[in-house]
Amino acid sequence: MTALTRRALLATSAATLTAQALPAWAAPYSFKHGAFDVTIVSDGHLVLPVAFLAPDAPADERAMLLKAAGQTAAQYDSPTNVTLIRSRTDLILVDMGSGDRFMPTAGKLWDNLKAAGIDKAKITKVIFTHGHPDHLWGAVDELDDLVTPDATFYVAAKEWDFWRGDDAMRGLPAERAGFVTGARRNYAAIKDRVKMMKAGDDIVTGLTLVDTPGHTQGHVSLALAGGEGLIVGGDTLTHPLISFAHPEWRPAADHVPEQAAETRRKLLDRLATDKTKLIGFHLPYPGVGLVERKDGAYRFVPTAS
Repeated sequence: MTALTRRALLATSAATLTAQALPAWAAPYSFKHGAFDVTIVSDGHLVLPVAFLAPDAPADERAMLLKAAGQTAAQYDSPTNVTLIRSRTDLILVDMGSGDRFMPTAGKLWDNLKAAGIDKAKITKVIFTHGHPDHLWGAVDELDDLVTPDATFYVAAKEWDFWRGDDAMRGLPAERAGFVTGARRNYAAIKDRVKMMKAGDDIVTGLTLVDTPGHTQGHVSLALAGGEGLIVGGDTLTHPLISFAHPEWRPAADHVPEQAAETRRKLLDRLATDKTKLIGFHLPYPGVGLVERKDGAYRFVPTAS
């Protein structure tokens, strides 16, 4: 791709995403998809070092992308968008946010649900995309009791085995040792109500687990039937410019970087080819949009209004 077309891509993407800037508080965003009612609820946001994004990428290209995304400081805010799905028989939550032990800017899910008049006690099923703190730690309260004690929990067996196994710390920086402790604490809390799943399994009719490994060893996404389809992508695509323009770059958060890059390429091709809608956990709130091919790369086009 030439520098000119690259700049054109960035300018278009940045202009599109400016209107989707992270608000201080975000009301839930709802839409209908096939037989499902889908609602995005904010858990707040994470504050992360910019160096966390593709540290091995060419410095000048990375700087240009980050400038286009408005991320010129040492830190940036990463939205955390939790998906709630209502089927004919169930109220299904995909991930549970950070809870009260990760970052003070996150862990807002339960308050935001309550403010929107959504009763957490009516949640019947919870699906975890993976075991990182901002997706799993909201499962328990300050006393380590389950926040949704009557729900059934769904975890990919490979992800469960990774976090509870002897190799959980292998390859993780020392400062993330707490990730393992927290995953084990939260998995222990749900062990009597958990169902192990694998790619291709249905949670309910029309809601299917999709294998998207690499960010973690057993990371999964969700596919909703209806129209051109909908993918709840978890952390497969985490940055509104970098993940799409450079899926080959290696974010520091990926456990298996080369596998994560291949997963991004495959998912982007699928989304662009099939015109399938995407919900990204860390994309600009509410994280709903389409993927388009552009000058040999991809771009994220928000569709929420």
